[in-house]
Amino acid sequence: MTGALWTGFRHREVDTNGWSTFWRLDPRGHDFGLSDWIGAPDRPGHRLWERAATPAGVRAAWRTSAARVELDVRAGLGIYARLAPVDVLVDGELHHRCELREGEQTLRIALPARTSTVEIWLPQSGSIAVREPAFDGAAEPIAPSGPRWITYGSSITQCSGAAGPSETWPALVARRHGWDPIVLGLSGECHLDPIAARTIRDTPAELISLCLGINIYGGATYSGRTLPSAVEAFVATARSGHPRTRVVVITPLLVPDREGEANAVGLTLDDVRDCVTRGAQVDPAVEVIDGRKILTTDEARALYTDGLHPGPDGYRLIGERLGELLTPA
Repeated sequence: MTGALWTGFRHREVDTNGWSTFWRLDPRGHDFGLSDWIGAPDRPGHRLWERAATPAGVRAAWRTSAARVELDVRAGLGIYARLAPVDVLVDGELHHRCELREGEQTLRIALPARTSTVEIWLPQSGSIAVREPAFDGAAEPIAPSGPRWITYGSSITQCSGAAGPSETWPALVARRHGWDPIVLGLSGECHLDPIAARTIRDTPAELISLCLGINIYGGATYSGRTLPSAVEAFVATARSGHPRTRVVVITPLLVPDREGEANAVGLTLDDVRDCVTRGAQVDPAVEVIDGRKILTTDEARALYTDGLHPGPDGYRLIGERLGELLTPA
C-alpha cells in the first residue's frame, strides 16, 4: 500500500518518529513574532500558528475491503478548550466518531470488510499529530477530486464546536457538492494577515470564499478609516493568483447580543459589514453575501452556545444555507 494522499493542508512536517503535523499556513521561513499581540498577556504569542497547525479540513480516502484500520494520534489541548474527535466515513456516511484524550493513543476502527470508500477526517480543534493509518488488508489511496475550494475565516469557519470534523459547515458544503476543500478557518485570528492572502494566491482553486469581519470587530483590529483598504488589499493579493476564479466575501453573521454595540474603535457590526463590503467591491467581480441573511435573529439566539459561536445544529444549518449559495463560476 502506498502512503495516504492527505489533502487540505499547505505544509506537512514529519518528525523522526513518523508523527505528521499538517500546517494550513506554511510556517517555513516565516517570522512567528509578526502575529504576536505584544502587551496582552491573556493572548499568548503565536496563536495564529497554533491555529494553523490544527488539521481542520485535513482528510484522506482509500478504496478498501479491510475489516479494520488503526490510526496513531498524539493529541493535546494546547490553546483549545476542546479536543475534537476523528471522524471515519464509509461510502460518504459517518461510520465511527473517535473521541480523543490528551496524549498518544491508537484508534482501532472496525470496517465493513466489503469493498468501500473509507475517509478519515482529522480533528478541527486541538493540537494534533498522526502517524500513517494501518489497514489489515489492501487499501488503495484515493486522490482528492472535484473542484478545489478555499475558505478563509474565523472560529465560525474553523467550527471547533461542530459535532465532528466531517460536520463543520465547510465540510458539509464540500461533501454536498463533491469539492476538495482547504479550510483556512483560524479561530480568533482572521485579521487579514498577508500570509493568509499569499496562501490563497498561491493555491490552485476553482472557488474562494472569505468570511471577514467578526474577529476584526472583536479585536478592534482596524478602524473605519483603515478597514476598507485592508480588505481591498487582501482581496487583491488573493485575486492576483486567480484572475478568473469566483471570489465570494461573506460579512459577519448576526450576533443578536452585540448588534448596535460599538467596539473599541467605534465600529458596530453593521459598520464592519459596510467596510468589508466597500473594500471587497473595489474588485467588481467579487460577490458579497450579507451574513445577516444566513441565520435569522431567532435562529441565532437558539443555536449559539455562548451568544457568538454556533453549536452542532447551528453549523449544520449554516452549511445548508451556504451550500445553496456557494458554487464555482
